[in-house]
Amino acid sequence: MAGSIEKIDLWAEHKQLYTPSAKEPSLVKVPPFPYLLVDGQGDPGSVPEFGEAIHALYPLTFTLKFGLKKRKGVDFRLMPLSGFYYADDPVAFLEGRKVEWKWTLGIPLPAVVTAADFRQALAEAKAKKNASPALDRVRREVVREGLCVQILHYGPYAKERQKIQALHAFMKEKGL
Repeated sequence: MAGSIEKIDLWAEHKQLYTPSAKEPSLVKVPPFPYLLVDGQGDPGSVPEFGEAIHALYPLTFTLKFGLKKRKGVDFRLMPLSGFYYADDPVAFLEGRKVEWKWTLGIPLPAVVTAADFRQALAEAKAKKNASPALDRVRREVVREGLCVQILHYGPYAKERQKIQALHAFMKEKGL
């Protein structure tokens, strides 16, 4: 239908994934999602690459959103930033050794966003004035998380330790 816009809202479709408790961990099963992703390492509160990654992901996601709306008649809700954290030594989390943390920041996308759409949006975003240098590190990839433990943390990174300890205790209790 001419003029008709298809609206996709991953938040509404997967509400349980985007409304975690801030008080206690919970188990969720996460379906595969395409993401825009950027990898890095170090303390999220002090390494410049962390902020640069964020400043690459959001403008690129908006470029994708508006390009899809114009070219394909598809609009989607911008999803919140996700952070995937890991370390060679998992004790680094419990001991707060953030310099050892490795992270991947990402924004989930609807499945309708193709690799070709990503490449076109990336070229458009790079051509803009003040484009983030981290755009060169952004990739589109389907993330298959499966069974996960989640808890909401809000506030400064310096106060994450209590939430991390709660996650680890929950996983141990559940035999994960």
